[in-house]
Amino acid sequence: MQANNIKVSPVNMEERKKLDIKPGDTVRVALKIKEKDKDKIKIRLQDYEGLVIAVKHGKEAGGTFTVRKVASGVGVERIFPLYSPVIDTIEIKKRARVRRAKLYFIHDKAAREISRKMRRATMVATADTTEEAPAAEVKE
Repeated sequence: MQANNIKVSPVNMEERKKLDIKPGDTVRVALKIKEKDKDKIKIRLQDYEGLVIAVKHGKEAGGTFTVRKVASGVGVERIFPLYSPVIDTIEIKKRARVRRAKLYFIHDKAAREISRKMRRATMVATADTTEEAPAAEVKE
């Protein structure tokens, strides 16, 4: 018997094993999304691009990677199984040298930056209102 012709998964597993996804990489994941019309099922591709903040279980069968992106000012994280048939392609856009295996501190870093910007905006707004306030005239 020939064992080479048996297909276990619709995913090209050798190609996915060769991908060297690491934390700090910016990746674009093309997802297959099913859209149902009245009588047809259409499959379209939707890109999800963001920063890889964690890779778990390496290249084994249950391996996953977590991607974080900012959509409309809100941070969104999504966990993808490496060998998922829902994923059409994984493209590594940019590599960054990081010194951590898991970049979970980015949640807090983004929150701190937003709070800093909000603090500056309120300080500027209060400073503008105090300067432009007309002086009260006293009549005797």
